[in-house]
Amino acid sequence: MKNIFTNYLKAPLILRIAIGLLIGICLGVWVPQAGVVKIFGNIFVGALKGIAPILVFILVTASLASAGKGLGSRFRTVITFYMISTFLAATIAVVGSFLFPVSIPLAAAVERSAPAGLGEVFGNLLTNMVQNPIASVIDANYIGILTWAVIIGFALRQSAGEKTKEVLNDASEAVSKAVAWIIQFAPFGIMGLVFSSVNEYGIEIFTDYGKLLALLVGCMLAVALIVDPFIVWISLRRNPFPLVFKCYKESGITAFFTRSSAANIPVNMKLCEKLGLDREYYSVSIPLGATINMNGAAVTITIMALAAAFSQGIEVEFFVAIILSIVATLGACGASGVAGGSLLLIPMACSLLGVGQDVAMQMVGVGFIIGVVQDSLETAINSSGDVLYSATAEFYEYKKQGKEIPF
Repeated sequence: MKNIFTNYLKAPLILRIAIGLLIGICLGVWVPQAGVVKIFGNIFVGALKGIAPILVFILVTASLASAGKGLGSRFRTVITFYMISTFLAATIAVVGSFLFPVSIPLAAAVERSAPAGLGEVFGNLLTNMVQNPIASVIDANYIGILTWAVIIGFALRQSAGEKTKEVLNDASEAVSKAVAWIIQFAPFGIMGLVFSSVNEYGIEIFTDYGKLLALLVGCMLAVALIVDPFIVWISLRRNPFPLVFKCYKESGITAFFTRSSAANIPVNMKLCEKLGLDREYYSVSIPLGATINMNGAAVTITIMALAAAFSQGIEVEFFVAIILSIVATLGACGASGVAGGSLLLIPMACSLLGVGQDVAMQMVGVGFIIGVVQDSLETAINSSGDVLYSATAEFYEYKKQGKEIPF
């Protein structure tokens, strides 16, 4: 038995998910009476639902508490680039979702409607922000979780000692490890979720998944080929594509296959060295980017949350969707280093739109089904952007000092 489990863990997760997906389809088509299979999907969604609020709170708090101080103008510039590009990526996702709305048949019913007016939007936001932090975690109030995580994170950054920050980082690692363990059983959860979908809606359900994936890929490519080059051009006033393509070629391709921004840090360090950047600078900006430069994650969170709302027949005002972009930007900063991290932050965005936890977690399951392509492309955009904006920030300093920009 132990050998079977060990061999299971050794097999690539993508392969295991693909097998679970295939088994779920076959059972849904040929053995529709095997209702017990649904239990695997319910358990998987329940585990994700349980860990997600704790994940958001711990990751954001630990990240802010451990952030560096007084890192100089280059760091202020690169952080600005990271945050602006992530916000613009989420905005692209909003525009794409409104131009090409996608809905997925989901089982649970809507809990409440989306807020319609500006006053109601801010009223709901402020009410949720000041809810008791423990109650926020229990009720999965992600706006409250994010608010208190930011407040406590900044407070700890100012007052906590190094040992306290180490404990926070250890807690962050522990929660991430727990999520990683849950993800190892994703193939069984996917099998149950796919069985339920095929059993209830038929094989045609995969047409909707394909549309959702096409929207995700289209928005991510728009970020890679329009948003990123535009920011570089605005900053340096020269053709950005030689630098953009170099970053995607030498960093993005590797990140696409490793599907890990953290694993791609050594590749990015080497590329920064080839670009002639200051080592003391990029040795901090690259790991920092792997934490807060989450363009692809912002696209995923925004599109999946809006798809969940559209699937429940919720009419979302464009202004509310832009607020969602801000939430996605902040949430994406906590998605680094966690397997399926952007998917696990979908409920936070869904809570703003009036989408219930059950529906949000079903969208997380859908995300794992299409994750072979979505997660690979998301990581490629995230990781290559770390080098792109690190280089742009340093070259921007060259420009201000009258130095020649080496590309």
